[in-house]
Amino acid sequence: MDNSGGAGNCLMSFAGLSRALGARLFDWEGEQAAPRFFSSVSIDSRAVAPGGLFVALRGSARDGHCFVDAAFRAGAAGALVALSALEDPALNLQSLAQRWKGVLVAVEDTLKGLQDAARVYLEQFPALLKIGITGSAGKTTTKEIAAAIIGHETQVVMNQGNLNSETGLPLSVFSVRAKHQAGIFEAGMNRAGEIGELAKVLNPKLALITNIGSAHIGILGSRDAIAEEKKKIFSQFTGNNTALIPADDDYRDFLAKDVRGKTVFYGASSLPGLGAVRDLGLEGTEITWEGEKIRFGLPGKFNLRNALAAIALAMELPVSSDSIRRGLEAVKPLFGRGEILRGRATVIRDCYNSNPESAMAALDFCDNLEWDGRRVYVIGSMLELGDSSAKAHAALGRRLASCRADMVFLFGDETAAAADALGASSYGTSSHGANSRETSPHSPLHTPSSPSPHSPIPCFHTRDMGDLSRALDAYIKNGDLVLLKGSRGCALETLTGMLTGGAHVS
Repeated sequence: MDNSGGAGNCLMSFAGLSRALGARLFDWEGEQAAPRFFSSVSIDSRAVAPGGLFVALRGSARDGHCFVDAAFRAGAAGALVALSALEDPALNLQSLAQRWKGVLVAVEDTLKGLQDAARVYLEQFPALLKIGITGSAGKTTTKEIAAAIIGHETQVVMNQGNLNSETGLPLSVFSVRAKHQAGIFEAGMNRAGEIGELAKVLNPKLALITNIGSAHIGILGSRDAIAEEKKKIFSQFTGNNTALIPADDDYRDFLAKDVRGKTVFYGASSLPGLGAVRDLGLEGTEITWEGEKIRFGLPGKFNLRNALAAIALAMELPVSSDSIRRGLEAVKPLFGRGEILRGRATVIRDCYNSNPESAMAALDFCDNLEWDGRRVYVIGSMLELGDSSAKAHAALGRRLASCRADMVFLFGDETAAAADALGASSYGTSSHGANSRETSPHSPLHTPSSPSPHSPIPCFHTRDMGDLSRALDAYIKNGDLVLLKGSRGCALETLTGMLTGGAHVS
C-alpha cells in the first residue's frame, strides 16, 4: 500500500511539522529518502484518507493510540502520537509504524499538537484574512450569512456546520488553500480556556461576538465567566485588529475593555444603509438595504440579529451593497436551526441546541405568528445548565403558561420542573400542576388560542421518546403548527417524519 503522501497535494512535510512542534520524528525510510508529506488530517481512523495524518487523541472513553494500526491500514502516511504512548509495550507503536513504513511524530500532548499544527499550517497563508466568530448563540448562522455575503466578492473558506470545538476548528483550518482570500471560522466552547486556545490557532484579524447568554452556564458557572471566556477571542490582538461587539448586549462595555485594536459596536443603529424591516412570519424578513428591498429567508428576530451581525462584519472588509443583497437572499436554513418543513403539520425544526434565551425567543416567535390552526409546542430539555437547570426550566414553564399553544409536550428529565411550573402558573396551585403534567393529549379540553392564567394549557410530560412520539401522533392533525425546540441530546428531529408525513424544507 502506498502511504507516502503526495507532494502534489501536500499540506506539510512531516519533517517541517516536527520542527515546528519541537517533536520527535520517526521515519523508517531513513534520512536519505525524499521528503514525505501528508495531504489531510483526521482524528478518526475510520475517516483517514490515503496519505493522511492521523492524530491519536486520548478521550475519556477511548484512546486514539489504540487505532494507529487501523489508521496505517487505511493508508495513513503518518500519525501524531504522545511521547508517553511510545513507551507502552501494549501499543507497540514503533513496530507498527515500521511495518507500515509510516511516520510517527511524537509530542507531549496530541490535542495541543493538533492545535499547534493547525496554527503553523495557517501561517503559510499570510495574505488570508482570518475572521473569528463566537458567542452564546447564533454563531453558526452568523458565520453562514457572513460567508454568503463575503463569498460574492472573495474566495471564502469556513468550518463546515458547527465544527467549532477544540478539535473541530483546527481540523477545519486544514481546508485552507492558496486560492482562499478570507477564512471565516466560528469558535465554540465546552470548557474553560477553550476560546483562548482556538484564538491562538486562528489569530483572527477580525473577531465578532454574537451575544453573551447562559448557554454552557453549567460548565462555567455564571454569565460573568461566560463573558470572560468569550472575550478571549480577542486575546491575540496586537493593535491592528477589529473587535465587533453587539451594541445592545449588557456585557458590551466589559467585552470592549482593554481590546488591543479597533472596536465596533454593531446593531441596527450602527448600519446607516439599513431601512425598514418587515416581518414575513415563516417566510422570513423583508429588509430594506440602501433603498432596495431584500428577501431574507430565515425567520424570526433572532435571525435578523444574526444577519445584522454578518452585515456589520462584511462592511469592515468592506463589501458592496450588491453582495450584501445577494448574500442575504441566498441564505438557507441549516439543519435544526429554524427550518420550516411543511406536510401533515407545519414544523418549525429548531432543535439543534437550546438554552434559556433561544427557547424564549422561539416561543415569542411562534406566539406572534399569524396562524389559523392550532399551535403545538414540543419542548425538550435544555442541557448543560448545571446548577441553574431547575431554575431555568421552571422559568420556561412559567413562560409556557402564558403562551398561545393549544397543547404543550415536554420531553426529558429536566423539563419536569417546567411541567410543575406550567401547572402551578396555569391553575394557581402546585397540586393542579401535577395533574396538568398527566393531561392526556386525547383530552377533549379545549384551550383558546390566547389562554389566560385561568385557562390552563394542556401539558403532556414524558421521559420516553416512544411515549412522546405516540402521544404526538395521536394528537396532531392537518393544519397544525408544531415547534420542535430542545437541546441536541434530546434528538427531537426524529419526530419530523411522523409530524409531516414526508415533508420538504421550504
